Amino acid sequence: MAPGDDDRAPPPVSADPAAVLARAADVAAGRIPGPAALATVVGRSGSAPQIVGAKLLLDEDGRIFGTVGGGALEARVLEACRQVLARRVPTRLSLHLVRDLGMCCGGAMEIFVEPVAAAPRLVVIGAGHVGRAVARAMRLAGWNVVVVDDREHALASPDLHDCDRRAADADELAEALGDLRPDDFALVVTRDHARDERALDALLDRPLAYLGMIGSRRKVHRIVRRIVERRRALGRPVPSFSHVRAPVGADVGGDGPGEIAISIAAELLAVRYGRTVPTLSCVETALARALAGDSANAPG
Repeated sequence: MAPGDDDRAPPPVSADPAAVLARAADVAAGRIPGPAALATVVGRSGSAPQIVGAKLLLDEDGRIFGTVGGGALEARVLEACRQVLARRVPTRLSLHLVRDLGMCCGGAMEIFVEPVAAAPRLVVIGAGHVGRAVARAMRLAGWNVVVVDDREHALASPDLHDCDRRAADADELAEALGDLRPDDFALVVTRDHARDERALDALLDRPLAYLGMIGSRRKVHRIVRRIVERRRALGRPVPSFSHVRAPVGADVGGDGPGEIAISIAAELLAVRYGRTVPTLSCVETALARALAGDSANAPG
């Protein structure tokens, strides 16, 4: 073992179902990385190697916690766990230990295998009308929501009472969002264009599942061009915009804060579930023009 390896190893988890379930709960709460697959013995008859309630957890790195009986039975369960990790769909196994697995035991077991993952997390930069409406919509959808704004009175809104609220301005995001994860979603909806630009620029280099910014097509073209020009002037590489959507939202119509929030929520859900919906984003075109130095033909 190399020096320091023991510091990175997870704490041991016994075969005690309560300990395995506690680890699954940590995955579901986002306290430790996920996803994972949890197998639970839900039925048994005859001579079987484990009792009802025995649990096994397989994490994304292939680590196994707990047991449902070992041998050929556990090998079949682990295969099901890998499929559940890949598809994120639960399954139920009904196995006769002699007929299906060639084991000496004469009984049968039923095992339920389910995916375990933390709720997706959305970081909303800006606690204005649209930011609050999006936060409410995504909390209703079961997401964890972080809201960042430098105005304490805005963060105190009842709309945000069940959100993680952080007081910071657009140029303080590195410190305020030190816990950003690659599977997080982020949305820039501050109260002015300058803050939107600073926030977008600050988040572009962070690995994220999604980064959206509100605004008109003209605003998007201008901000993308300014970021590209600034990076080039500083001798820095142009960041990837592949995960960026701006203007943000699905193209479903409506222009009130609530309607805009529904549009944004639709796009967020589509990205999460790998669906395709018509969007308002023009980032690809804006980036191509910025890289080509074409500012004359930006939308009016």
